[in-house]
Amino acid sequence: MYGRFGLLIDNAWSGAANGRTKPVHSPVSGQKVGDIAAANLDDIDAALAAAQRGFETWRQVPAWERAKVLRRTAELIRERVEDIAGLMSTETGKPLAEARGETLAAADQFEWYGEEAKRIYGQTIPGRNGHERLSVIYQPVGVCVALSAWNFPALLPARKIAAALAAGCSIIARPASEAAGPCFAMGQALMDAGLPPGALGILTGEAALISETLIGSPIVRKVSLTGSVPVGKRILELSAKGVKRVSMELGGHAPVIVHADVDPVATARKAAATKFRNCGQVCISPSRFYVHESIRSEFESAFADFAKTLVVGDGLKDGVNMGPMIRERALNQAFALIEDARAKGARLLTGGQRPAGLNAGWFIEPTVLTDVPDDASIMHDEPFAPVAPIAGFTDLDDVLARANSTPFGLAAYVFTNNSELAAVTAERLEAGMVGINETLLATAEAPFGGVKESGFGREGGALGIKDYLEAKYIRHRLSIEGARA
Repeated sequence: MYGRFGLLIDNAWSGAANGRTKPVHSPVSGQKVGDIAAANLDDIDAALAAAQRGFETWRQVPAWERAKVLRRTAELIRERVEDIAGLMSTETGKPLAEARGETLAAADQFEWYGEEAKRIYGQTIPGRNGHERLSVIYQPVGVCVALSAWNFPALLPARKIAAALAAGCSIIARPASEAAGPCFAMGQALMDAGLPPGALGILTGEAALISETLIGSPIVRKVSLTGSVPVGKRILELSAKGVKRVSMELGGHAPVIVHADVDPVATARKAAATKFRNCGQVCISPSRFYVHESIRSEFESAFADFAKTLVVGDGLKDGVNMGPMIRERALNQAFALIEDARAKGARLLTGGQRPAGLNAGWFIEPTVLTDVPDDASIMHDEPFAPVAPIAGFTDLDDVLARANSTPFGLAAYVFTNNSELAAVTAERLEAGMVGINETLLATAEAPFGGVKESGFGREGGALGIKDYLEAKYIRHRLSIEGARA
């Protein structure tokens, strides 16, 4: 399935030095759909050496020329959207419409950062006297590493690769083995757009071996991770040994506060459409619903009715709008969360089992629970599944305390038409991103990231390039008294 792709080192695709591969399985059927190269230590060393050379070359390329490469990459990704989306859907099972949307969003990252490459502004600071000049310039941090998850296999690596290259860094990407295909395709687009050898490397295989070896190398100066909280803590430990710059987008468990003044039916439909996107496997997915008691019954009914309209199946097939979970373990965890909630008093409104006729793969019905108590596991453990727990509230201070009670702080959502209530609720929610009457937050021109154990640093927007730059302060005395003429 992967054709000429493999490990990308010095602008050349190749197999692993020892010939080892790793199988990739479809979550739709459970069957193998292809093999990717499994890098060994020799491959990793070769990628590091190439990245070091590539950095010295790429950092010297003028910003306007870097911008041309990134903009052309965006154009090529858009031209190849159908091929990339088909590859993504085969690997992850997500519906083609979602895969196309993600691919185009990845292209937007390259276009955005192509422009940001030309806007790396420094500072001129007024000196205290006429014979000195004070300034700050920004320079690329060096060789970077991008570690990304499988759930958005084009967008997640694109955010990191585009920002690093715009800043003048070289970067080695380690996409998730479950869905490396879109990253391969973006690597090819970058080469076709004129990226020089070594500026981008791509390694696949054993995640721990690749990550730990790359982070342990003195060549690497910056690490960016999108992954789980436990993985993030491990990456922090490894990075601390070399005092490396780190940015992290980790897990989330986004609360949704629905105030009494909104249309409960329209709000439920909008929230449900986002909740079940990518089978609920989205870090900023709305995942805990706190609905004012005065409208809760109508909200629940509309939410459950929407869930029942979804067609579950192979994302490559027409009419399917929710695919499978990525693996059997994730499916079993979803069922365990449902059973735990029901054992603690929650009521099942719809779903909760395998869809009829889908006996292969890792499918689950869109599931809606109500009367979910705060001590149910699903209210404090990230579900990462198409399971929506609903609870009621009447008091603002109480619901904010419940919403802020987890260690996560990635995204949160508020629904109200009262501007004062919207502002107060959004400002008091402990999250890096808040949507008010909106559930689709990610866009190339805005910063993406969280607080608390959901991580630090930002990707996207004008802030995203900063993590790939070092500020250098220069104090220049124009002449030295007593110097010879």
